Amino acid sequence: MEINTVNPRDFQVIQGYGDGGFRISGLRHEGPVLVCPARTVSWPVTGLARLTVDDFAALAAERPRIEVLLLGTGSRMLAVSTELRRGLRDAFGLGIEVMDTGAACRTYNVLVAEARPVAAALLASDPA
Repeated sequence: MEINTVNPRDFQVIQGYGDGGFRISGLRHEGPVLVCPARTVSWPVTGLARLTVDDFAALAAERPRIEVLLLGTGSRMLAVSTELRRGLRDAFGLGIEVMDTGAACRTYNVLVAEARPVAAALLASDPA
């Protein structure tokens, strides 16, 4: 799926998703990714049900500090545990918004264009 995007001058922009991956600022990334304003990294997770606070540790090093995390859960929105929400808030000061991956991609682009401290944790396909 192609996404109309803003000018990707100083931040990562999600330009498309599908077929098990993402196109971010001109580069193809296979599988799950963590997208931050300054960088995109592979996100070695195996599924939504097994997510822990430790799976988001890479976000702690981001500057400026990430305040909002968008979690894209595949083709449909799926719930995450209260424990994970609480753990992310306590460990990193993160608020988490869960939505389907397409909505997470679009929302990330809007928020990053507004210079908001946002990151997106995106599953490329439906979790097992």
